[in-house]
Amino acid sequence: MKAVIMAGGFGTRIHPLTIDLPKPMIPLYNRPIMLHIIELLKKHGIDELILLLYHQPMVIKNFFGDGSEFGVHITYVTPLEDFGTAGAVKMAAKHLDERFMIISGDLLTDFDLSKAMAFHEEKKAKGTLTLTSVKDPLQFGVVITNKEGKITKFLEKPGWGEVFSDTINTGIYVLEPEVLDMIPEGENRDWSKDIFPQMLANDDALYGCSLDGYWADIGNTDAYLEACQDIAAGRVAINLDEKPAASAGGQLFLGDGAQLAVDEKSLVEGMVVLGDNSQVLGKSRLTNCVVGRNCIIEDGVELKDAILWDNVYIKKNSTIIGAALCNNVRVGQKVIIEEGAVVAEETTIGDEAHINKDVKIWPRKVIEGGAIVTTNLIWGEKWRKSIFEGAIVRGLTNVELTPEFAAKLGAAYGSILPKDSFVLSGRDSVRASRMLKRSFAGGLLSAGINVRDTKMISLPVLRYKLTTFGEVGGIQFRQSPEEPAATDILFFDAEGIEISSATAKNIERIFFKENFRRVHYTDPGGISEIPRIYDYYNEGFLRALDAKAIAAAAPKVVVDLNHSSAGQLLPALLNELGCEVIELNSQVTETRTGTPPEQDAKAMDQLSRIVVTLGAKAGFWMGPSGERTRLVDETGEVLSDIEAMTVLTALVCRAEQRDSVVVPISAPSVIELLAAESGMLVKRTKNDPRSIVESAKDRRVQFAASMDGRFAFPGFQHNFDAIFTVAKTLELLVRTGLSLSKVRKGLPKRYYEHVEVSCSQEFKGGIMRKMSEDSVDLEASFIDGVRIQLKNDWALMLPDQYRPVAHVIAESTDEKRAKELVETYRKKVEKWKQELQ
Repeated sequence: MKAVIMAGGFGTRIHPLTIDLPKPMIPLYNRPIMLHIIELLKKHGIDELILLLYHQPMVIKNFFGDGSEFGVHITYVTPLEDFGTAGAVKMAAKHLDERFMIISGDLLTDFDLSKAMAFHEEKKAKGTLTLTSVKDPLQFGVVITNKEGKITKFLEKPGWGEVFSDTINTGIYVLEPEVLDMIPEGENRDWSKDIFPQMLANDDALYGCSLDGYWADIGNTDAYLEACQDIAAGRVAINLDEKPAASAGGQLFLGDGAQLAVDEKSLVEGMVVLGDNSQVLGKSRLTNCVVGRNCIIEDGVELKDAILWDNVYIKKNSTIIGAALCNNVRVGQKVIIEEGAVVAEETTIGDEAHINKDVKIWPRKVIEGGAIVTTNLIWGEKWRKSIFEGAIVRGLTNVELTPEFAAKLGAAYGSILPKDSFVLSGRDSVRASRMLKRSFAGGLLSAGINVRDTKMISLPVLRYKLTTFGEVGGIQFRQSPEEPAATDILFFDAEGIEISSATAKNIERIFFKENFRRVHYTDPGGISEIPRIYDYYNEGFLRALDAKAIAAAAPKVVVDLNHSSAGQLLPALLNELGCEVIELNSQVTETRTGTPPEQDAKAMDQLSRIVVTLGAKAGFWMGPSGERTRLVDETGEVLSDIEAMTVLTALVCRAEQRDSVVVPISAPSVIELLAAESGMLVKRTKNDPRSIVESAKDRRVQFAASMDGRFAFPGFQHNFDAIFTVAKTLELLVRTGLSLSKVRKGLPKRYYEHVEVSCSQEFKGGIMRKMSEDSVDLEASFIDGVRIQLKNDWALMLPDQYRPVAHVIAESTDEKRAKELVETYRKKVEKWKQELQ
């Protein structure tokens, strides 16, 4: 059998290790990563290799030659452009006239490849994917197989709610040559995105073979350092060029000419490797470290979990812990380099400098003596692995989200947008939001983006303007409703919808690399204002309502405006509609927006009593951004978010009796019962707001709701809008002749239970796999999480996308049964967590 080794990637995620090297050539214990793969293939009888190259191909060719030095025969194929993972293999089709294996050149694994080949033969498969279980499957392709091993479903790089298993695609495939016929010549195709889904659709013999053992995708610097530590800990065995040597402690391996000053009693602990001609002078402490060739380590140096490449010089009394130093790095005396740091080629670090944790330093930098390096030089990663949660960047104001951070983020965002385009910018009333927004705008201007500044504005108004024309995106700064000391930065696309995860990752990538677009000094963007932005909103608002019906009824309504900018609009609009409006907390302050969470209950109690005392038709509490609302019926009953969703659904169904409503998968099934009575349809989506709003763009949608009290009426706009929700609710009450309490009491009786179970990120994939396996003989849906239908009852297991919890939700016609279902699945989650430890 032949093997194709994928060795053409740019390795951008693992910068700066790959600035001057192709990724497969990164040293792993003084040997290129790909050499370990070649030796594994050779061990399993595969010595005919085709190497697919693209980035810096000559580095690989010069090292491996024709392969004879390593006991294999190598053929090189170098496509002229990027054809994708499958398209690149198609370029090697003339060499693949028999069954072949595909494997990445940047993996570290000890898999039994012979087992995968035997499995493929036994199943008479057309294609076999090797699978394994990992703690965090989010970065990989999740694969589901049936009991015979045939693949039934897979998903590329899912969110936690889509993770149905922790069994992932390892990127190692056994394929029959006819599979190549499915790949068009000279076109970009990917195995996981294009070819395997096509094989699944064709019902081809596509199987998954689960393998035990060690497997690591060395995709970033953290994974590289972790793989080196795993080798030292004995979790995976590799071949070394260095030979075992006597040592007072630990395992010592020395290359030719390597010297350790034993007479000075250097302390060796764990696994220590010294490459050819490297010298440890004087007394040093070496723990689980790898030293490359021709390195010099002076007296008093401490190396722990450190990786040194070739020609590194470390002077006296320096300390390097959990860091990687590339070729030709010079380190002065008493330098401290902390865990996770990476120092690229030909960098010089002066005496007593301090490189902080996780700092990345690009090649050929000079760090002055005594410097404390806290950020990357000159591109890089940064203060955390990910800055986005969905479409939001959130951090402690002036601690994590500083003006410097905001300017850098603005430059990163501007760099992905077309030069000279326009972005809409808004904020709440808090001074900190204004401070950060102005800094962010400076970053946008530096990238040649024009800013239309709406200043203080309610979020629904900003999103409504984006649905018209003129801007490619929008930004809103607000005090976080979850943490008053934090600021949220919300990103929207040209339709006012939260940006996609792909867009967020593009912004992150530029932010981390600091690879900003900087326009000529004569050509920065400009700042302007939109003079009639409220007029646009008001006109559309009033057009979308049955103003005559509302005016004829003249309902009395109490609105707690919660010190939000909605106070600039809502009372006047309701008055124009003929409503009698009682305003609470309408003044806007610069020191805060809304009320702290602990005061919400007090505010709702006050609103409830005023509604009853004044005999109002209804009461409404406004969220600080103008998107969320809470309802109070005429009897003073405060509706929960779920009750508000079902009550509004009932009103829409009764009033419209056509089209559809959109709710998340976790919404109660009462929604379907209400819709069926009126001949309407229900569309269920993922729980994330973007999915809900995307579905609401359909012209046949009358109403959309989230689980947290945000509602949209697409007849006006498909985005969440609490301001319009107030007026629309009054219109629906008037048109149907109903009251909120009557609708609430008339809802079909169902019991809804929800608990959160603590669940760390490393267990989420395993729990989803266990849930999928547990549900194999039941009626299940996988829109978001795993939802099991049990006659008239259902249960849902949904991992939280960001927090270390899993949501267990159940609904039944019987309260006791709903609680039993939640408890049953809660116990299952706890049991599965124990099994996965």
